[in-house]
Amino acid sequence: MLFNFFGALLLGLFIFLFTLVAAFWGFSYYVRSRIRRYEQSQTEAHNQFVHLLIHILVRIAQLDGNVTRAETAAISDFFRVHLHYGHQQLLWVRELIRQAMASPLTLDDLLTDFRRRFGYESRLILLELIYRVIYTNEAVSEQELAVLQRIADFLEINPYDHQAIRAKYQYQRQYRQWSGAGAGSGSDGWAPAAADTRYYRVLGLEPGAAFEQIKAAYRELSKQYHPDKVNHLGEEFKRVAEEKMKEINEAYQHLKKQHRG
Repeated sequence: MLFNFFGALLLGLFIFLFTLVAAFWGFSYYVRSRIRRYEQSQTEAHNQFVHLLIHILVRIAQLDGNVTRAETAAISDFFRVHLHYGHQQLLWVRELIRQAMASPLTLDDLLTDFRRRFGYESRLILLELIYRVIYTNEAVSEQELAVLQRIADFLEINPYDHQAIRAKYQYQRQYRQWSGAGAGSGSDGWAPAAADTRYYRVLGLEPGAAFEQIKAAYRELSKQYHPDKVNHLGEEFKRVAEEKMKEINEAYQHLKKQHRG
């Protein structure tokens, strides 16, 4: 009886473990199949862009020698909140993060590959997105700022174009520190003087720049961020360009009115 009891117990344990393994394998296969279907529904350019973006973000997170769960969660949250990724897309993002963590490729390897595959407008979108991710953190270290500069240089971003991106995010951070998010008396939550400064920063200019400089900056940025130039990257990145164009147009119209008023 004792032998039969332990035999039945071991058999039950074996069946339980086999069921767990089968369930895990089945779930993994389901997830992989969903990821594969999503990748097949997108263009090669879109898939490569996201692949390299995530690998670069993971390398930046590894600057201090360790990537925490909070840091990988922040990358996933960025895609969910800012790029409006759904469940299937987020499964893909998490898989790419896992691959990036195990990849031996260096930041220079990744940037070299990106520069080889993508043109200037796509590089600007990449840099804009990296700045967005970095500036969602409570604090931005000097090491991170140095890496952002290194990325811009490696991708051969024009210093003026880099300044237009960097100044906007730095000013937004400074303004939040000064007065708290949402403070101000303007309709968009900004005090009038602060709003003027923000609009200059969006165009990569110092406050008080002449109207000819404003007009030249507007024309140049409008060419760089035209959504048609990043159509091949997919809808979510076309929306990033559209949002950027909206910011540029708003800044130009506001400053034009100020100078003519």
